[in-house]
Amino acid sequence: MSINEIEQQIIDEFALFDNWLDKYEYIIDLGKNLEPIAEEEKKEENLIKGCQSRVWLVCKKGIEEGESGENRLRFTADSDAIITKGIISLLIRVFDNQTPKDILNADLNFIETIGLKSNLSPTRANGLVSMIARIRQYAKEHLEE
Repeated sequence: MSINEIEQQIIDEFALFDNWLDKYEYIIDLGKNLEPIAEEEKKEENLIKGCQSRVWLVCKKGIEEGESGENRLRFTADSDAIITKGIISLLIRVFDNQTPKDILNADLNFIETIGLKSNLSPTRANGLVSMIARIRQYAKEHLEE
């Protein structure tokens, strides 16, 4: 499934909620359902800098290749804050099993469309930007391989 298709699914899901309190509850539920990463992956090199809470992000090359012959990237993550865990789970849903090129070209319009960034505290919004930047950094590193 393409990044745009996944983004549209998320937009459709968030459209079911009338207010941001319900949307926060949904994000919290997403965080509760995110598969935790292994304890040995919770190391300094996997921590995302710029997040108020601790967020670990692990990127590995996927086995399947994309249509263009590029490898796909697989992401796993965890956080010590449940709302942050929900936010990173949304990003993993969008970026997991995508090619580095597609990750770098994604416009991520779903973030504005669902009102995510504008309804987060400034520190959480900065954390969201840091998470996206780290995912794109991984994509750039794998693009150059």
